[in-house]
Amino acid sequence: MTAVTTTAAAPRALSPHVSPVEGIRQTLTLAWRTVVQVRHNPWELGDFSIQPIMFVLLFTYVFGGAIAGDTKAYLTFMLPGMIVMNMLFVTMYVGQGLNTDLTKGVFDRLWSLPIARWAPLAGRIAADQVKQAWSIVLVLAVGMVLGFRFGTNLWSVLGAVALLLVFALAFSWVSVLVGVLAKDPERVQIFGFTALFPVTFVSNVFVPAETMPGWLQAFVNVNPVSILADACRGLMLTGAQAAPIVQSLLWAVAIAGVFAPLSVWAFKRRV
Repeated sequence: MTAVTTTAAAPRALSPHVSPVEGIRQTLTLAWRTVVQVRHNPWELGDFSIQPIMFVLLFTYVFGGAIAGDTKAYLTFMLPGMIVMNMLFVTMYVGQGLNTDLTKGVFDRLWSLPIARWAPLAGRIAADQVKQAWSIVLVLAVGMVLGFRFGTNLWSVLGAVALLLVFALAFSWVSVLVGVLAKDPERVQIFGFTALFPVTFVSNVFVPAETMPGWLQAFVNVNPVSILADACRGLMLTGAQAAPIVQSLLWAVAIAGVFAPLSVWAFKRRV
């Protein structure tokens, strides 16, 4: 008899190194996965749609007359700042969705694949930009229905939208870090309310800084929310001003430079 020896093929070793181009492709694939979820479940857009509409209506018609004496005048002042505030709150959904994937074991599967370690995080943030754009356009559309009018040209308005998306891209890393560190999605949401509400309300989003006590103005004037709101008001209403735009971009670079590495480090430790 002839002995037949069968040798099993050795499994292909996964390379731990992924090229930047391949990492970008993987990021876009994972981003598309998140966007497709909205197509299958349109109600996911509810959180991005109902809340900003309610805030615009509430502050315009409940507080507008008391603060500015005229609802239309207050809407003109408040709406750019409202978009900034809404943008910050929308970024919290990045961490919430990321935490859901982590707790449900989705990232256990992704981690076993030969993909860039930063691709799942960047993919989630990239998908968020689509939702951010939807939210910004929605708030502007509601504002225009209520009487808001731009004082600049189309390119300035598009510049304001681009600036908001750049800042959202950077600030999303804060949400990612919270999403990775939190034990469950509810804790991410709690952080969003407890941390973002003071930062957004102690700013010039709803009232001019000049109406506040002097000691509080010092904080409001350096608050990145106030600076970004001023930049958007200039681009949408009075004409672009270089100082708040440059300062907003510097804040975005600083936030991303600090929280992106921390997020990747925390993500590696968790998974």
